[in-house]
Amino acid sequence: MTRFATPATSGGFGALRDLTSQPAVRKALPALALSAAIGVAAISYFALATPAQAPLFQGLAESDKAAVADALQASGITYSLDPGTGAISVDAGKIHEARMLLAGQGLPKALPSGDAVIASLPMGSSRAVEGETLRGAREADLARTIEAIDAVKMARVHLAMPEPSVFVREAREPAASVMLTLQQGRSLSEAQVRAIRHLVASSVPGLAADSVSVIDQSGALISSPTGSADQEMFQLQMQMEERYRQAVVTLLTPIVGAENFSVEVHADIDPSETQSTRETFPKDDRALRSEEGNKTTQSANTPGAVGIPGALSNQPPPASQLTATPPGQTAQPNNGESQSEENYTRNFDVGREIAVTHQPQGNLRRLSVAVALRDVKGQKKPSAADVAALEALVKGAVGFSTERGDLVAISSRPFAEQEEAAVNFWDEPWFFPLVQQIGAVLAAILAFIFIGRPLMKAAKAKMAAAKEQAEVEQKLLAATGQPRPSNQVTIEMIEAAPSYETRANLVRSFIRQDPERAALVVRQMIQERANG
Repeated sequence: MTRFATPATSGGFGALRDLTSQPAVRKALPALALSAAIGVAAISYFALATPAQAPLFQGLAESDKAAVADALQASGITYSLDPGTGAISVDAGKIHEARMLLAGQGLPKALPSGDAVIASLPMGSSRAVEGETLRGAREADLARTIEAIDAVKMARVHLAMPEPSVFVREAREPAASVMLTLQQGRSLSEAQVRAIRHLVASSVPGLAADSVSVIDQSGALISSPTGSADQEMFQLQMQMEERYRQAVVTLLTPIVGAENFSVEVHADIDPSETQSTRETFPKDDRALRSEEGNKTTQSANTPGAVGIPGALSNQPPPASQLTATPPGQTAQPNNGESQSEENYTRNFDVGREIAVTHQPQGNLRRLSVAVALRDVKGQKKPSAADVAALEALVKGAVGFSTERGDLVAISSRPFAEQEEAAVNFWDEPWFFPLVQQIGAVLAAILAFIFIGRPLMKAAKAKMAAAKEQAEVEQKLLAATGQPRPSNQVTIEMIEAAPSYETRANLVRSFIRQDPERAALVVRQMIQERANG
C-alpha cells in the first residue's frame, strides 16, 4: 500500500522549498552558507579558547557573595555566578590568585552562627544527626566568641566528644583543638592563650583545659607544650645554634658577600640540672656570747692605816682571838692572808657562711663554629692574615671562651657550581594557553573545510540546477509556443523534455510543488502496469 505525504508535513517543507526556490534567496544562498561556516568556526574557536571555569567558593552568605564579587571586579578578575547553586567561579588558571587576593582582604568573613545551624536542622532528624548538628553549632559559637579578641582574625574550633558509656573503665575524656589565624604582625601572650583554653574548657562539660590544643596559622603550637624533656632540649639547642649562626651571617655578609660563605654552628648543651649547698666557717670571725669560770684571789689580812696621822688610831691591831667555826665551812688558817674563788664559763658565737648553687638545664658547655669561604675565580685567594682577622671577628661575635674549649674554624675553598634543573617546555606557564589557542584555530579551520565548503558547494550546485531548469522551461515554452502562466511544472512539460536529465529535473520540481498529485500519478502508473 502506497503512503501519501500528509498535508501538514508537505505544507511545512513546501513553504521552505518555496522560499528557497525564489531567485533572490537562491542568489543569497552562497553568502548565507559562507556566513554559517564563519559562525561555526567562530563558535568552535571561542568554545575551545575560553579557559575552563573552577568554583571559587560555594555556600556563601549573600553578604559575602556581594563582597567577593566587588573585590574580584575591582581587581580585574572575571567571574561567573551559577544561577542554580549560587557558586562563584573564576578561570581555572586564576583561582589561586583570586583566593590569595580575597584572603588578603579578609574574605569571606561571615560564619554561620549556632542559632542558624540549629534553625537549619530538618524535622524528623535522627539522634546522630541532631547530635552532630548541636556539636557544630557549639563549635561555631565558640569560634565567633574567640574572634572577638583583637589579635585574632579568624578562629576554628573542633570538639572531640566521645560517646557516653555506662562502663566506667571505657569512659573517655573529651578533647578540643583551636585553629587561630592572627592579625598581621600580632601575637598572643601566654595569658591570652591560657584564657582561650579555659574558655573552651568551660563551655564543654567534662573538658579539661589541658586537653585543649591551640595552634596558629603557621602550624605552631602556641599552647603549653607537653613534649618530653629531650624535645625541649633539642628545641633549645636549635634556637641557640640559630642565634649564633645569624650573628656570624650578619657579620660576614657585608664583608665577603651573601653568596661567598657558608656557616655552620654546633652548640653542646648540658641537659643536666644540679644544685649544691656549702657551709663554711671563716677564721678569726667569732664573738663571745657567754662566760663562766672559777677565780681564786689571795691577799694579806692587815687592815690599812686609818685616821689622822699621829693619833691613837694608828696603833697596831690587838691580838686575834679564837672563835667557834660554823658547821659546813672550812676553817681557814689565819696566818695574816685572805683567799677568794670565782667559777666562770665562756661561750662564743662562731661565724659561718651557707652558699646554695643552682645550675639550670641548657647550660652551654662547648661551642663550635665552622665557616667556609668561597674562592671566586679570577680573584685573589684570601691570605692567612685575612683569615686570621675574620677568625677574630667571628670569635668576638659568638663570645668565644677558651675555658669552655670553644672552636672556630675558617677555611677558604672553591664552591661547587650549582646546575639549574632543566624545565620542560610543556611545564612552562605559556605552553597550555598556546595549545588552547592553536587548537581553537585548527578547529575553526576544520569546521570551515568540512562544514562550510560543502554547504557552499551544495548551494552553488542548487543554483546551477535551478538555472538550468529555468532555461529548459523557457526552451519548452518557446518550442510549443504556449505562454507559461506561472512557474508550475505540468505533465506535458515532462513528456516534452528533450533529455533524460532534463526530464528528471522536471520530475523533481513537479514532486516538490505538488507531492499529492505526484503520488496519484505514480499510483496510476503502478496500477496500469499491474493491469497490463
